[in-house]
Amino acid sequence: MLRKRFSLLASVPVLIAWAAVGCTNQPAAPAAPPDTRAADEAAIRAADANFAQWAAAKDLDKCVSLYADDAVAFAPGMPAVIGKDNIRKFISGLVNAPGLQVNIHIASVDVARSGDIAIDRGTVDSTVTDKKGKATAQTVEYVLVWKKQADGSWKIAADTSANQK
Repeated sequence: MLRKRFSLLASVPVLIAWAAVGCTNQPAAPAAPPDTRAADEAAIRAADANFAQWAAAKDLDKCVSLYADDAVAFAPGMPAVIGKDNIRKFISGLVNAPGLQVNIHIASVDVARSGDIAIDRGTVDSTVTDKKGKATAQTVEYVLVWKKQADGSWKIAADTSANQK
């Protein structure tokens, strides 16, 4: 009987040590990044408004500054336009159109919870004037894919549009 009590008492420190090891602090899970979606959405909406102003002012450099270096643009009836230099050529046709007026109507801006990508969707009404002074209006639907850059700015990674029927 004494032997059983001694064995039981001898195992108590082992049990305490085992329990202590099991209860040690585990590394804490990394904290979730702050939710910046509202501020990110506001930044993208402001960039859309800036594009319209810059296009009307014929400021090609500022318009193109919104695009990532490896961006791709798709337009109806045209092959994909890949890379910032080619996008510059593509946008210059729009920006240099006589009497250009641009109005962007944003339907939605959805920023991913991760905060690194966003989808911007809406319509663009544009009007240009030909050499005889005749105005031609067009409405297109667009979708932009924005990516957050290392410096926190947003750049367009993909730009696609379709003529509205």
